Amino acid sequence: MTTTTRTGATPRRPLVAGLATAALLATAGCSGADTAATGGEPADAARLKLSATTADAKGALDKANWLLEDEPDSLDLDTQGSSAGRVVLTNVCERLYQLQPDMTIKPFLAEKAGAPDDRTLVLSVRDGVTFHDGSKLTADDVLWSLKRHADPDMEQADEFGNVKSMKKTGDREITIRFKAPDALFTKALAGDAGIVWNKEQVTAAGKDFGTPGQGDACSGPYELTGWKSGDSITIGAYDGYWGDKPLTRQVVFRWASDSALVNALKTGAADGTYAESPNTASALRSTKGLDQHHGPSTASLVLIPTARGGLKDPRIRRALSLAIDRTGIAKSGYGGLVQPWATPVGSGAWGYEKPAFEAAQQKLSAAAPATPTADDLAAAKDLVKEAGTPADPIVIGTDSSQGRTVVANAVRSALQRIGLKGQIKTVPTAQFEEFYSDPAARSDIDVLVGDWYISKADPMGFYDNGLSDSSNNWVGFKDAMYDKKVRQALSTLDDRKRAKLAIDVQKRFVDAGVWIPVAQVPSTLVVSDKLTGPPASQAYLYYPWAAGLGLKKG
Repeated sequence: MTTTTRTGATPRRPLVAGLATAALLATAGCSGADTAATGGEPADAARLKLSATTADAKGALDKANWLLEDEPDSLDLDTQGSSAGRVVLTNVCERLYQLQPDMTIKPFLAEKAGAPDDRTLVLSVRDGVTFHDGSKLTADDVLWSLKRHADPDMEQADEFGNVKSMKKTGDREITIRFKAPDALFTKALAGDAGIVWNKEQVTAAGKDFGTPGQGDACSGPYELTGWKSGDSITIGAYDGYWGDKPLTRQVVFRWASDSALVNALKTGAADGTYAESPNTASALRSTKGLDQHHGPSTASLVLIPTARGGLKDPRIRRALSLAIDRTGIAKSGYGGLVQPWATPVGSGAWGYEKPAFEAAQQKLSAAAPATPTADDLAAAKDLVKEAGTPADPIVIGTDSSQGRTVVANAVRSALQRIGLKGQIKTVPTAQFEEFYSDPAARSDIDVLVGDWYISKADPMGFYDNGLSDSSNNWVGFKDAMYDKKVRQALSTLDDRKRAKLAIDVQKRFVDAGVWIPVAQVPSTLVVSDKLTGPPASQAYLYYPWAAGLGLKKG
């Protein structure tokens, strides 16, 4: 993933060819398995059952072989915040707060948290915790770690923009003061901004920290026991762990993408994976010996318009949203494993006030129909007539991956249905991320076929993308009331009040078509049918999922 913004909004990395060990590839074979919907009929996206958890395991497991879609660049999440690194380290490195499978959070290494006023957070550091080198975790380590995260050169620095001071105020106490109330800071502490490092170990490793041959400098149910670059990463149960002992004693991670990953799971060379791509999950549907579990996620498929051409007019953006066949995209592009959606954030963001957010989602579906009706198309044509037909074709930016290709073609078809012209610009997958980071790369497109997720279970972790001064507001949307309500929500600590503000902000964002929602992308766990226990939700990026992995039968 690319660098996380202040509220954790992150484009999802396109699938890139990864490496696997010779042994894994020899066992799995390279038969060129199709990562499209090869598991029979596509799933029914409307009826896709999402569950945050899987059944509890009954028996212990000596070793699990797990697949990643690429090798981590580093295991220092302050400098390289990749999803592959998180899948490994979430079992190794604990945080001050912990994201739960149901996407709520609770204090963790910070055993208690208090707020004497709305601009102060007092953390009581848990006693009896040791790092994997046997040394005790102290308040000094916590403070040092927080300051390291806050360093401007680190990935999580933006999370600390509202922090006024951080000080040790007791033997096991840290006090954080804010410039203004901050509703999302504790949620950041359940993410990478809350990892507590062993100060001495990180300092001694210097620039080599996070590379093969270095220790993990963490507390947690597992410790890093080996990293053979280009081959595998191994973690083992830490015998001195302060909490519940993990069921699985050792996990060996290898990496593969596309057909190699699919075949490794089909042949039993690997026990499981969290499938980043719905196409990977689709290819494994109905495979004997494998179970699939789908859970809530914040991820979504979206169209991100620019101010370059025809989509700079909000009426044209609203018209396009009315005309898109989201159900067709879900079936043809993703095997039914994504769900037509009316907001740019998946339901995993509903970490509080879920009924209110669910009701708001339903109300917005009229502006983003799953399958456009004749009335929807008529309304879209009226909007085009009112705005005036753009002189030039609307250019759709994509790569050649199956899902994005289907979305791009669906967008072009939607434009044609309402009397507009669409043109597709395809770039190599390796070049695709430049659209997100480089304005020059998107200077000749009108809309990007994108996908996105946020690290926090709060919709307000996304909607600052619509602020007038946001670098992700490519279409130049400006609304003083929107800006005011976003900032008000971000400083509202009461969940119910913040939810009301978030729902208001969400409607303004969708009505203006700042981004156009297409589908939510559930989290997918693919695992041997002999195993169970890990969460199925997006929490697997921040929760020690391997500790619960074990045998279905004792």
